[in-house]
Amino acid sequence: MNRYDLSSVRDDFPILSRKIYDKYPLVYLDNAATTQKPRAVVEAMTEEYYNVNANVHRGVHFLSQRATDLHEAARETVRRFLGAASTEEIVFTRGTTESINLVATSMARLHSDDPGREVIVSALEHHSNIVSWQLAGFRLRVIPMSDDGELDLEALEGLFSEHTCLVSVTHVSNVLGVETPVEDIIRIAHGHGVPVLIDGAQSAPHRRINVEALDCDFFALSGHKMYGPTGIGVLYGKRAWLRQLPPYMGGGEMIRNVSFEHTTYNDLPYKFEAGTPDYVASTGLARAIDYMEQLGLETIRTHEEALTQYAVERLSEIEGMHIWGLREGRPLHGVVSFQVGHIHHLDMGTLLDRLGIAVRTGHHCAEPLMHRLGIEGTCRASFALYNTREEVDALAAAVRRVQTMF
Repeated sequence: MNRYDLSSVRDDFPILSRKIYDKYPLVYLDNAATTQKPRAVVEAMTEEYYNVNANVHRGVHFLSQRATDLHEAARETVRRFLGAASTEEIVFTRGTTESINLVATSMARLHSDDPGREVIVSALEHHSNIVSWQLAGFRLRVIPMSDDGELDLEALEGLFSEHTCLVSVTHVSNVLGVETPVEDIIRIAHGHGVPVLIDGAQSAPHRRINVEALDCDFFALSGHKMYGPTGIGVLYGKRAWLRQLPPYMGGGEMIRNVSFEHTTYNDLPYKFEAGTPDYVASTGLARAIDYMEQLGLETIRTHEEALTQYAVERLSEIEGMHIWGLREGRPLHGVVSFQVGHIHHLDMGTLLDRLGIAVRTGHHCAEPLMHRLGIEGTCRASFALYNTREEVDALAAAVRRVQTMF
């Protein structure tokens, strides 16, 4: 992506031109939390609200049928983006968190006769891939990791038991930016006859995903992390598993017939989509995917990986800098978590904000990982398709300026 193209891309995101505290240009480096939205996404949703708004699937009138067409077209866009075999395998949710909760709750019901049911997760996980399983009554077995975030796959082999129901792991760590060896994990788990869920919240915005090639059984993503609206996400599930799992919630849309004595459930994927869906947000998500594909997913990945490496280089020049997850020969993917000397991450983030630099501070919804690293939290800079080398330079300069204050 050359500078001319990048300038054109930034024009698609009006928020990037605003000033912070009426003084500093906004440098938005909190993309792992949520991305900004291009005009095309906002305009597509506005157009639907103004001209096509009606509840989907249930109406015979023109607006309902048109809204239904748009909603189901969005499902097909997601299917194509993920390389799924059928739209039956694409369930709309509110985000990655709900997708994982859906699988956890339904899997617990499927294994309700096993009070010792277990799920294998990794030491890198976001809270949504920990708490969801605890709420559903699973015991967690944890894949250990090295100090630089490398998972111990030999240890994984010893975690399986007759009670293991699932392996659920992140694709890319939201804290360290390291990619997990999901292909090996899937192969090992399938060798034990155990399905695998991949948390793709931090991978889907940055690369092409092919769930059939991965051979994962479930894959979860969030629309708002990939330039789409909030409140929309996706659960991909192999048809064989979705047919086995009982529904997550009850209500309208997910039923075929209801009586006071008995209820039968709808076909896939609607069995898991109780109530009115956010059919306008699904259109926004589809438009965000279109936007990414028009720019080129490989182009985006190349730009972001080069930018992340540049950030590592610039920040590493600062005295007292520690970047978590660094390992020679292994790239970080869109995320740089750092600390400078004894400066508290909250102090660093607050003062960077006063200079127009937006980063994330804290434990990043990964407290067990923080405990493993022996820290309370980090500053996290995370990158997207619209970020520039000049913004990385601004970050480095601002960190140096904050450092002088201490």
